[in-house]
Amino acid sequence: MERRNLPAILGMPIILLAVIVGGVLLASPVTEAGLTAFEDPDSMANPFIFLAILLIFTALLLLLIRAAKQQLISLIIGGAIFLTYIYVFQAILYTFVGDGILLMIGPVALAGVSVIILYRYPRWYVVDALGIILASGVAAIFGASLAILPVVILLAILAIYDAISVYRTKHMITLAEGVMDQKMPILFIIPKERGYTGTYEKIRASEEDQESPKDDVKKERGTFLMGMGDAIMPAILVVSAYTFLSSPIPAIGAAIGSFVGLGVLLMMVFSGKPQAGLPPLNGGVILGFLAACSLVSEWSWVFVL
Repeated sequence: MERRNLPAILGMPIILLAVIVGGVLLASPVTEAGLTAFEDPDSMANPFIFLAILLIFTALLLLLIRAAKQQLISLIIGGAIFLTYIYVFQAILYTFVGDGILLMIGPVALAGVSVIILYRYPRWYVVDALGIILASGVAAIFGASLAILPVVILLAILAIYDAISVYRTKHMITLAEGVMDQKMPILFIIPKERGYTGTYEKIRASEEDQESPKDDVKKERGTFLMGMGDAIMPAILVVSAYTFLSSPIPAIGAAIGSFVGLGVLLMMVFSGKPQAGLPPLNGGVILGFLAACSLVSEWSWVFVL
């Protein structure tokens, strides 16, 4: 193991763990506050609705990137993040204050402050801290909105889509290049050395000679980068298993599987080639979940006997 890879080996699992734990903790408040994304969590149409929204949003951003509409891109991304923060902070405040005027005003105020801080002071620790809150909230909302089977279908589809978009069409690389200049938590940042206080501008400038900014763990002068979606998607299955199953073992197995998948991804990326993150991550979390379910099933037979 090279010493320069140590921050990623330590930092990426910590971020993934924080998102998973945050998503699990927010699952109940999200449900109680009525902030779920789908009315019927068992509907097989939900994964395809999710995918359709993703494709439309991606196509829109690609068109704007081609037209060099950076200000409009900033407005769209910033608006989407602002609205997401409102839902996340609403779930958090609901836990402490319940219904009331504070629940109406507080989330909007906190969301506005968060976006302003990200825009005015986009240091790596600010981006990571607010990014973990955002990712945890998204994982909780979708994990509490989708039952197990729809989540597994969604993760399988997204893994295939990510592989195609990185290795074949490469439009995800174009998308990443177009949004990297935005001062928003679209990536987690892990510095290689102490004292790093870089902003997105400095990170972007140091990446000009890189083959692709899509790498989930990007080796460049000062930092490693991890796509936020690569932490959110595995966490959705963990939250779903925690929400819809009586035993915590499948959720724990899914979480362990996600770390195994992250380990595979790190080895792939350290080889020096651009990699799609979701195939190993989603594959790991699904296999971990299935293995844990098998374990629970075997234990149930033991108790019966």
